Amino acid sequence: MITMDRETSSAVFARSDGKEARFPLETSPFDDTSALSRLQYTPAFDTLLAVTGTGDDILFELPKQDGTDQLGGRVVVYLDQNKWSDIAKAMHDPTRVNEEDRLAARQLAEWAHHRRIILPASSGHYYETTKQFDAEERYGLGLTILQLSRGWQMRDPLQVRRDELYTWFRHGSATVAQTRDATVFTLDPNVMHGRVRDRGPYVAPADFSPDAAFQHEALTSAMALIDLMLDSERIKPGPETGWAGANQRFSDWLDDEDRDSQQKRKCIDAFLLWDLRTEIAEESHAAGAPPEQLQRWLPIQSAGDIRELHATGLFGEMLHDRHLNKGTKWRPNDLTDMVYLSCAAGYADFVVCENHMGSVLAQGLKRLGRPQRVFRRIRDAVPAIAAALAGTAH
Repeated sequence: MITMDRETSSAVFARSDGKEARFPLETSPFDDTSALSRLQYTPAFDTLLAVTGTGDDILFELPKQDGTDQLGGRVVVYLDQNKWSDIAKAMHDPTRVNEEDRLAARQLAEWAHHRRIILPASSGHYYETTKQFDAEERYGLGLTILQLSRGWQMRDPLQVRRDELYTWFRHGSATVAQTRDATVFTLDPNVMHGRVRDRGPYVAPADFSPDAAFQHEALTSAMALIDLMLDSERIKPGPETGWAGANQRFSDWLDDEDRDSQQKRKCIDAFLLWDLRTEIAEESHAAGAPPEQLQRWLPIQSAGDIRELHATGLFGEMLHDRHLNKGTKWRPNDLTDMVYLSCAAGYADFVVCENHMGSVLAQGLKRLGRPQRVFRRIRDAVPAIAAALAGTAH
């Protein structure tokens, strides 16, 4: 076992025969605002254990270099941010949760700890958690997400969208196995924020062997995710993107138009293409699609083909639902909800989210003819998850 200890500022290498070697940490990985006191890595078990200053343990599974399917048949359950908050309350302040919801939250936690389900974290969860003002609640929520996600992440939805478009232009098919990054829920390092964010991933030193470089990058990514979520300093949200304002103007315009629902749907299809214009241009070029193919595709086939894409098609249906609802008010947080929930519902086995977006999501899935495994309460999802687990066991 390899241990980095904050209190002694040392790295400890321990063998199974009890012998140890200690070295001083010339550069401490623990910042002043870090909540961590110790990091332990056990190569034989592909796990990382982080221990906080208050004695809380966080165990992360680490990726295997051989490309082994580490899902292992586990059921993937994506929780919206407010559902993570419900579980955190059930774990850390149970008096604030009724007994039925408390038992349901604990059942999910038990399944996750016994490696029967996966509760992946996303960059949306990190964004919503780290900006909270109350330090104690922020720590409890972040700790809950880390302990139950166990290192599993949802790939950046904006990258998934690009991968789907690339696959379509490359193969004329939305088959998941053909995407550049086939696994949306993964232990791979540096996937929570994709290439589209224009931030290069951390890369191991050039003189490392391939095995050492892979382990080093996986450990660095896992440590950074844990440390970031629990940092004692709140992270201020960034500036508004203008997305909500653009959608509000379009909704207001559409409300005033004297058109039937089918005509309005075509307007929304055009608006979606405008929203995807950069991704379509760049990914069609990356896939080697000739410009004339794109010119033929955009006016004739684009709307139908986009509907077939697991995440992007569902995002488009959610966009239709909200724009067709007269008087819709757009908030900046709607973007987060729609992008992350459409990606999750496109690939996860179950999604649990708040009422309004859950209804929009379920309607979109219904129109696309896909299974509607969307629940508004954890207590309602648990029986369905149990039935799925019973099926996988058999």
